[in-house]
Amino acid sequence: MAEIISYIANPAFERRDGEFGGHRTRFLVAGERGKPFVLVHGGGAGADCEGNWADVIARLAPGFRVFAPDMVGFGHSAKPGTDTFAYDQTERESHLAAFIEKLDVGPVVLVGNSMGGLTALGVARDRPELVDRLILMGSAGIPVPPSDQLQTIMEYDFTVPGMARIVDALTGGRYAPPPGMVDYRHSLSIEPDTRAAYKAITGWMKARGGLQIDEALIQAVKVPTLVVAGKDDGVVPVTCAYRFLELIPQSRGYIMPDCGHWPMIERPAEFTDVIARFATMDLAA
Repeated sequence: MAEIISYIANPAFERRDGEFGGHRTRFLVAGERGKPFVLVHGGGAGADCEGNWADVIARLAPGFRVFAPDMVGFGHSAKPGTDTFAYDQTERESHLAAFIEKLDVGPVVLVGNSMGGLTALGVARDRPELVDRLILMGSAGIPVPPSDQLQTIMEYDFTVPGMARIVDALTGGRYAPPPGMVDYRHSLSIEPDTRAAYKAITGWMKARGGLQIDEALIQAVKVPTLVVAGKDDGVVPVTCAYRFLELIPQSRGYIMPDCGHWPMIERPAEFTDVIARFATMDLAA
């Protein structure tokens, strides 16, 4: 795909491309010391590592090593056809595990938002040797009730107004997107191979009734976990965060008022402070 000009001025990261799990993958790298973080974006139209994590990366980089990949089907990573890639959780988790393993910097602090949260959870559960700590933010995995916000995401029409509606659905009422965000996400979303991948992802989700998994698979997560949620999240309600806390043995929570599904974008300074403290705290004390 053609390089799409980002709206992010003076990025605090380096863009790289590599092959992980057999798939060409765009990823961002920042920082030279400290614990390694891997940041995993969500599954909404136009999502990518850069648009979702730029502010957090800039804040983490002075004290940590930071890596953020585009998941397969998103951004500038590969978009294989459905004859070779299922666009399901098994494929996403396999790709993420291969990414972390090949980086060879672990175990990592693994952070995931929404579908990226469910993907991070699966890796933490099945490959705990790769994960030091897990941070779930507005994570999928628990059944969610139908909502107008969720419907907006699932029925995206690939127009600029449609993307503006998605950004509005994913954020709290006080958030105003910066200039260029909507156009950037829209430009990513309408690339033909990206559009086909998004259709495959949403089709898979609709066929199985969402992104929920058996609660026993959530209970099987043994790594220390921080559950972060926006109190006004209309896509994954805050009640899902409470259920994650009930199910994951070594978990604690942080709820952000006046915030929707995107704490890392809506409240990047607060979010970064919270996850940095969790990454470095003495959990045995």
